[in-house]
Amino acid sequence: MLYHLFEWFKETGIKFPGSALFQFITSRMLMAVILSMVISALFGKRLINLLRRMQVGESVRELGLEGEQQKKGTPTMGGVIIIMAILVPTLLLADLGKAYVRLMIFSTIWLGLIGFIDDYLKLRAKKIAQQRGVPYKKGDKDGLAGWFKVLGQVALGVVVATTLTFNSNTPVWRDYIGKSTDTAANVIKRELDGRQMLFVAPDEPITTIPFVKGHEFRYSKLLPESARAYTWILYMLIVIFIITAVSNGANITDGLDGLATGVSAIIGVCLGIFAYASGNFRFAEYLNIMYIPNLGELSIFIAAMIGACVGFLWYNAYPAQVFMGDTGSLMLGGVIAALAIIVRKELLIPIFCGVFLVENLSVMIQVGYFKYTKRKYGEGRRVFLMSPLHHHYQKLGYNESKIVTRFWIVTLCCIVFAIVTLKIR
Repeated sequence: MLYHLFEWFKETGIKFPGSALFQFITSRMLMAVILSMVISALFGKRLINLLRRMQVGESVRELGLEGEQQKKGTPTMGGVIIIMAILVPTLLLADLGKAYVRLMIFSTIWLGLIGFIDDYLKLRAKKIAQQRGVPYKKGDKDGLAGWFKVLGQVALGVVVATTLTFNSNTPVWRDYIGKSTDTAANVIKRELDGRQMLFVAPDEPITTIPFVKGHEFRYSKLLPESARAYTWILYMLIVIFIITAVSNGANITDGLDGLATGVSAIIGVCLGIFAYASGNFRFAEYLNIMYIPNLGELSIFIAAMIGACVGFLWYNAYPAQVFMGDTGSLMLGGVIAALAIIVRKELLIPIFCGVFLVENLSVMIQVGYFKYTKRKYGEGRRVFLMSPLHHHYQKLGYNESKIVTRFWIVTLCCIVFAIVTLKIR
């Protein structure tokens, strides 16, 4: 809103002190980070106190983990703080006319709402149990049904895929080297900034293959020529799978104080670099990556997300004063997945979201092996002492803060490796 206000000042010739700063994405990125951290810090405490008065406290299962009872009663649903700290700077500082910005605002609200409903139903079940004087046991049946949350993630995948496929404001550009034999209607030769470019219309889904020279890959090549008119269906299924997997991975990772929050903030830095580089023609030309018009504006949203996570860490770091709940974890995972797809770096997700991937796999391996051994030997056996993986290390006697810090370090190494792929081919 402020961006559009100062744009109006510029068009009408009205001079306003500091208005020139709004012309630069980097200035608005810095303002978004600062504003989101201020919102998290100032309003976070008030919201925590409100949640305490409303008795919105976390219930803890008896897992035999060190310090688990100290977490009992800690306010949850703190993801509302993150959502507010993301949306306010984005609405104020970003160009809301860009399709990518509107898509990410929708993604944040949509998954945040699903997570909020899930948290609310769990808390309502707890209060009902207290009123009846019966012990409350935390379980899957007291929140949203698992299929309903998956349905919400699928719906977001459909929205993201259709927007990137059919919206005319989401094209990409590539260098034209003069030997292309591609005569498809959706690939057009144009001149951009004095260079011959290939304009790839949005109805031709395309992504980046790391470590490969000439590293753009069109999803249509996965299908026979007779079926390539239906590439958008294949692309939609892939997008749905990615969003569901990453969103659930972030949800599973949110099991220790500050773990999912810190990991998400570090991943946000990686995505911010990708978005800024691909959205800037000069950087895209230097790095020989696809140029995606209007993508640079998405850096404002990403900056707000980073600031929101860092500000939330003020209260979520060990010992946590508030938990984000599904309100925050489902939203952050889905937003990260959507951002990776928008910047055409979805094949790098296993690298920079390595912690989410390993946490997901640890649960799948544990459950799968337990069922297999129970069926074969009549007794279930385990690979890990406990899953997800962070609980395995707790069982080994590692301090919670040490586990979280080391997972942050691993994530940092992963994003450095992912960024290096921009030059290593």
